[in-house]
Amino acid sequence: MKIAIVGFGAAAIGFIEQVKNSDCEIHIFEKSRDIYSSSISGIRADGKLFVSKDMGGELDVDLELQKDLVDFWIKKSGNGQVETGHSFAGMDHYKKFYAKGFQPVLSDFYHLGTDQLKEVLFNIYEEYRSLKNIHFHFENPISKVELAGRKVKIDQFDSFDKVVVAVGRSGHKLIKTIIKRYPQIVLDSTRVDIGVRLELPDHIVEDLNREMYEFKVRYKSRTGYMVRTFCNNPSGFVVTEHYGDFTTVNGHSKIAEKSRNTNFAVLTTVQLTEPFNDPIGYGSHIAKMTNLLGGDKVILQTYSHFVDSRRTKNLYRVQPTLPEERFILGDINLAYPRRIIESIIDFIEHLNEVIPGLAHPDNLVYAPEIKFYSNKLDNDLFKNLKFIGDCSGYTRSIIYASAHGHLMGKQILNE
Repeated sequence: MKIAIVGFGAAAIGFIEQVKNSDCEIHIFEKSRDIYSSSISGIRADGKLFVSKDMGGELDVDLELQKDLVDFWIKKSGNGQVETGHSFAGMDHYKKFYAKGFQPVLSDFYHLGTDQLKEVLFNIYEEYRSLKNIHFHFENPISKVELAGRKVKIDQFDSFDKVVVAVGRSGHKLIKTIIKRYPQIVLDSTRVDIGVRLELPDHIVEDLNREMYEFKVRYKSRTGYMVRTFCNNPSGFVVTEHYGDFTTVNGHSKIAEKSRNTNFAVLTTVQLTEPFNDPIGYGSHIAKMTNLLGGDKVILQTYSHFVDSRRTKNLYRVQPTLPEERFILGDINLAYPRRIIESIIDFIEHLNEVIPGLAHPDNLVYAPEIKFYSNKLDNDLFKNLKFIGDCSGYTRSIIYASAHGHLMGKQILNE
């Protein structure tokens, strides 16, 4: 059987692990020019691995499989350095958050760090390219996937028995063209997370960071929107992510190099109804509007100015970890819908009751921070065309994406 995999990320790796020792001929098409410049943001950004039933995706992934996949990623890191912990292992913080209306999210975590992830990815790549049945095709961005009888054709290449699309959220343009050709594959297309990244001095959250490294809570704001924390980075760094025609913010932390700040995302989940059917388009529009105001840069604002809808012109005690050439001081309110702004402020003000100092006037707010939920796609519709990982709409973490690839590989071999 001849299989094409579009995109080389966590989902693709989970899939390949299942089929690499079969008699399948595997061709991997990746848009980056080589493994060193590969744009696998979910793997490169920070390398947090979670074992949890409450986060990471909408698949039913057994905890034992999640633990096995964590072991796989750690072993590929070479020296195996990892920071570990449990969110809300002690009940004191759990009770404090719960008393203020928050829903704490329980999970185990393993942190590899951005600096180790390059080695992880390279080690996996070196193993795969040594196998005779696996072939890499770099600098091959795929723009068209088309059913051709019992085969599937991608761009100008030969037809394949099966095509597995694993492009992640950054491959939304390809997914959009596939949906336009086969609209019946969409099961749900209503959800996107829009928010900001908050940066503050380590000492404000040192007790939480010491206990659990990554705290995750949800809160139903007074607007009715659900708001959550995401991607906490103790002593970490704010970074930018490029999606081709717009730029967003993200965060990461390293094993060796540390800053004096902690950063994390505050995300508002927007779930709209008919006729809305383009969550990626909606989120992208807001990101582009923010970049337009910032002269193609992300916007940085102090928290007090964010609350008061005033443009920031100077910073005070908290200094950004994002390099100065990548941001502009401005006013996020000019780009974001007011209901989203109000949801974020309500969340932070209540969070400040549990973590005093979180709402200090000179803490930093970055935008745009947007997490795309791809349209949820029907993998039962076509026998020879499958979607795995974040582009499928079912996952949003390294472990769940890996598990989705693992399960799909197992299914295809059984067939």
